[in-house]
Amino acid sequence: MLVASLIWVGCRSTASPMPAQQGVRWIEQLSSTEAGLRGVSAVSADVAWASGTAGTCLRTVDGGRTWVILTVPGAERLDFRDVEALNTNTAWLMATAGRIYRTTNGGATWQLQLADDKPGIFLDAIAFWDKDNGIAFGDPAGGAFLVLITEDGGAHWRRLAPSLLPPPLAGEAGFAGSGTCLAVAGTDDVWFGTGGSRVARVFHSSDRGHTWQAVAAPVAAGTASAGVFGLAFRNRRTGVAVGGDYKHPQSALRTAAVTRNGGRSWQPVHGTVPGGYRSGVAFAPGLGATVFVAVGTSGADISRDDGTSWNSIYRGPLNAVSFAAQGPVGWAVGPDGRIVRIEGTGQKR
Repeated sequence: MLVASLIWVGCRSTASPMPAQQGVRWIEQLSSTEAGLRGVSAVSADVAWASGTAGTCLRTVDGGRTWVILTVPGAERLDFRDVEALNTNTAWLMATAGRIYRTTNGGATWQLQLADDKPGIFLDAIAFWDKDNGIAFGDPAGGAFLVLITEDGGAHWRRLAPSLLPPPLAGEAGFAGSGTCLAVAGTDDVWFGTGGSRVARVFHSSDRGHTWQAVAAPVAAGTASAGVFGLAFRNRRTGVAVGGDYKHPQSALRTAAVTRNGGRSWQPVHGTVPGGYRSGVAFAPGLGATVFVAVGTSGADISRDDGTSWNSIYRGPLNAVSFAAQGPVGWAVGPDGRIVRIEGTGQKR
């Protein structure tokens, strides 16, 4: 169980020393769980959801001062690698074992929307464009990547025809490290990242999955533990991919790439790269028009120039990160129940 503490930029905490010039503070919060947390969804400065191992789901409605553990009946053995929150009351939970749940009353009750027990099913991430239209992504099953679409808020999910997707390479798969290997933007664009093969790739659809293109991304690849782990876009053209090799978390070799054309091509970062393997990334609109934050088990980095260069900003172990669409507030989560609130230093509390 974590002890709640306030960590300011520039402090000398042995757990997470941080540079002084960033204008961002990290507030470690009491989660009351020791679960490994890999999913987080920030709704506002007050509301956020988190998810993880052993069927864990948490919600705060007071900015993280208190996190309430929510019970999902029958899910005690599931690993909730992603959570997608629409607002204070409505959220979806995704388990790797082919399960998707939805609540519309703040977690008081849950509806099982998907239960896919076919052999080899492994879901990596879930995302929604709006309250009705969503997408889930999973590792190859039956010789093709698993992509599920809903048009009614998850009441029904249908698998996209395998013929619509470029075929996977030998050993290629997604990474369920943070829920950010899948990203959406606007009303129709969607991307997912892969690895585990000789190259890392990013797949893109501009029409909600009806047609797809796949291109190589200059991120670490060549082993089952390396590839693109996280994607984030601030609009349909400008995006960041992060990753590396999770078996070598301190290695900063090819840990990020950028696109300026909606993912039709990706370029390596020529400035300072994230300082190690990074599993998750998020656009942070409240911190600046071109700010992204990337997290991983060896720390976190911030870019203020659309991913062109990065600076270390936190050194505790983290898995996933999310920022609210409005206001300078986000959250990051990690192993052993770690939850950290991220906010601009001008934010009033």
